[in-house]
Amino acid sequence: MTLLTPESRAGARDLTALFAPRAVAVVGASNDQAKYGNWLSVQALRMRGRRAVYLVSRRGEPVLGEPSYRTLADLPEPVDLVVIAVPAAGFEAAVDDALAAGAKAIVGITAGFGELGAEGRAREAALAARVRAAGAVLLGPNCLGVLDSTTGLYLAPNPLPAGTVGLLSQSGNVALELSRFLTDRGLGFSRFASLGNQADLGAADLIRSCAADPGTELIAVYCEDFGDGRDFVAAAADAVAAGKPVVLLTVGGSAASVRGAKSHTGALTSDTSVIDAACRAAGIDRVTSPRQMADLLTALHRFGPSRARRVAVLADGGGHAALACDLAEAQGLSVPEFGPELSAALRAGLPPSAGVGNPVDIAGAGERDITVFARTLRLLLADPDVDSVLLTGYFGGYGSYGERLADAELATAAELGELVREHGKPVAVHTMCPGSAAVEELCRRGVPVFTAVEDAAQCLAMLARRAEPDRRPGSADGSGGPVTDDGYWTARELVRAAGVAFPAARRATTPDEAAEAARELGGGPYVVKALGLLHKSDAGGVALGLADAAAVRAAAEDMAGRLAPPGFCVEAMAELTDGVEIIVGVRRDPRFGPVAMVGLGGITTEVLRDVTFALAPLVPAQARELLLRLGAAALLHGVRGRPAVDLDALAESVAAVATLAAGHPEIAELEVNPLLATPDGCVGLDARIVLAD
Repeated sequence: MTLLTPESRAGARDLTALFAPRAVAVVGASNDQAKYGNWLSVQALRMRGRRAVYLVSRRGEPVLGEPSYRTLADLPEPVDLVVIAVPAAGFEAAVDDALAAGAKAIVGITAGFGELGAEGRAREAALAARVRAAGAVLLGPNCLGVLDSTTGLYLAPNPLPAGTVGLLSQSGNVALELSRFLTDRGLGFSRFASLGNQADLGAADLIRSCAADPGTELIAVYCEDFGDGRDFVAAAADAVAAGKPVVLLTVGGSAASVRGAKSHTGALTSDTSVIDAACRAAGIDRVTSPRQMADLLTALHRFGPSRARRVAVLADGGGHAALACDLAEAQGLSVPEFGPELSAALRAGLPPSAGVGNPVDIAGAGERDITVFARTLRLLLADPDVDSVLLTGYFGGYGSYGERLADAELATAAELGELVREHGKPVAVHTMCPGSAAVEELCRRGVPVFTAVEDAAQCLAMLARRAEPDRRPGSADGSGGPVTDDGYWTARELVRAAGVAFPAARRATTPDEAAEAARELGGGPYVVKALGLLHKSDAGGVALGLADAAAVRAAAEDMAGRLAPPGFCVEAMAELTDGVEIIVGVRRDPRFGPVAMVGLGGITTEVLRDVTFALAPLVPAQARELLLRLGAAALLHGVRGRPAVDLDALAESVAAVATLAAGHPEIAELEVNPLLATPDGCVGLDARIVLAD
């Protein structure tokens, strides 16, 4: 189920005028080769014959040998798309002129608003409001332009290769670097849009447009500011559901500031953990570099949603075989031993010294008969227990030994490519010898080729992860009345009302009332907690294992003298035997909204930092998946004679906390720590709330 926002529920905005205009105008056209107005005019004139192109220069002189107009009002006809490359002082007037000229799409190349801080943002917002009121769209400002290879639209300063990848980028240099990597891999762009300041159109709007574009197969995004993070997730999830993978490269710009965090949850949440949670929610593939993005896009283009977890390693040397196995397993791939039938078939075609159990080491057979690579790959791809193949070593370099071997290697490369096409299973090739004719043939046939074996293993691992079952946040909102905080008592009662069990308790304002509360609860032991303190344990505001009412009174008197709390919570002490302490918390991110965290709880939380994240709200199945992703998940199943905990009850409690916090925007942080999971159920032992400013 996708995450919907009011914007996404309203439907995608019409970007026809941006990507397929009937007529365009470049405002700020120039003969000066050092200006954007010149670069854009050069590209715009390539479109002559496909659409009307008008150059607008305040001097009215010919530009690039073509006539120009002084103003948009002088044009002989209305234009759909206007690109503005004028100084910042004239940008707003140019936008108004474009709207008056009938433009339904405006591309703002002009920069300079960001340097104005809050004033600049306010002016951008007002400008975007005028654009929307006119029924138009604005890309930018401070962007590099727009391109659509399927409609022949060229309004970016640099030409880009045509293909099936829609690229949305806040960095021109990243876009250019990615274009070079993709060109080397035989891919290119269906669309390119420079995001700029996203004053009007944001990444979510452009993702939706790419998802609806029949010429776009894959969507690549470099984004530093996600704007409305939930809308971004919703748009990406819809694109993925429509069969168009979204690959994200970012520098951690979720704006999830953890400075001043007041709880364990806040202290453990980082920008990157929030973005990872958003990517899991939407099914986005996250990468860490332009090269890795190009590798994954190539693999997705060639193999789509294929499984890749069980990998067969094929090498022409023992060293590369062993390294590839280690790297594959480090990436979470499985390198299982082959069954006897496959091993026997491999043995029949390889030298006696070859390894045939996985990895396959052809043991120098390539020099004697290069076709051994194709025969072996055919057997591996045909086996139903093999999901993917990692070929590593010297293939591509055998041709250097002579013309006869070069011809045979080239023919073998063509056969390898045909085998990959025939079986459709992911194959990643690592070669020590890039640039050879055989390697170029593999690339020409769409086989991903890598110059580092770790990159090949990582690419297969990314394919494997994306083929696993997708669990997305549910629609429950956990809404309720506004929360006001007077400390632990409010937090425990709010969480308890949401469905999480807590020990029986009474509230008291004096030590005498605390003693009376203990008598009302029945037999001990008891716990006394000072109210009004966020970190009670650190301040000495928690006393455990109190045997009777007298001990409770004494503990309360001690806290009153040291801490002067507004009151006390007296609780029955929970039985800790066979329990596992878990932390569950929710922190509200300014871009992506509520983010849930689970991990090992109690005093170990910040020491071990064994935590996982997801966008809230959650349903129990999603909470269970979060719990099972923990490094210490084995503790929940029982170890060294300890019984397993009630995982269903734990998942329900985690989901209840996440859903509760998601439904209360006034809560900045909500945390239950520890949440004690036992074989008989689940009980909260402490809770805290931090309200938003």
